[in-house]
Amino acid sequence: MAAKPRLPEAPVEANVEAEVAAAAAALDARFGHLTPIEVVERAALHDFAGGIAAVSSFGADSAVLLHMIAEVDRGLPVIFLDTGKHFGETLEYRDALIADLGLTDIRIVTPDETALNRDDPDGTLHGRDTEACCAIRKVEPMARGVEPFRAWFTGRKRFQAATRAALPVFETVGIRTRINPLARWTTADLADYMRRHALRENPLVAYGYLSIGCFPCTQPVRPGEDARSGRWAGQAKTECGIHLGGLDRSLAGPSI
Repeated sequence: MAAKPRLPEAPVEANVEAEVAAAAAALDARFGHLTPIEVVERAALHDFAGGIAAVSSFGADSAVLLHMIAEVDRGLPVIFLDTGKHFGETLEYRDALIADLGLTDIRIVTPDETALNRDDPDGTLHGRDTEACCAIRKVEPMARGVEPFRAWFTGRKRFQAATRAALPVFETVGIRTRINPLARWTTADLADYMRRHALRENPLVAYGYLSIGCFPCTQPVRPGEDARSGRWAGQAKTECGIHLGGLDRSLAGPSI
């Protein structure tokens, strides 16, 4: 009797992705109901100890998650993506909030100079192709920023946009786990926490900027609109790409 042909083995990376996805789903089922600071404690001190960072834009309500992280571990790495197109107010706020909270490991990642010189030499790519601009200034640098870690925290919330309505607390991006401790929180929860802990607010919030990105592509939110409606207003685009799948596959190459 002829032997049955063997099916080709799945790529190792695909197997790892499946394992990480299953583990994240299990964590979400078991711990997704915890309070945000309990999620931070659990992930930072137990499940991903020594292999986790936080990603922060130092935007409208970034102080909430960063305060929780500082309460748990002030030395936890915090990655800030400096696109070269931030509002000056955001950069000043970043430095002031770091001092307020006593964070000690801030890692600033920037776009690859070779890619900028090739594709956006005059800094106007955002006006011609926002997707290409985000790919160079946000997605690829962020992929480099999180590459050394097994997991990272974000400050994303379900209320921010329809595209985030089903956001889990634990999810995966390729072979890494992304954790959204504030996923279930509302604007009232955030405001209450900010007041209770007397946290510094990004000054742009007072002018109606409820989601703050690069200055050419961000505008104040109009009454009744969701918090992210001021990002790429008038376009179908709703995400820059750093929170979408395939982040790890956007790395420019081993030379950077």
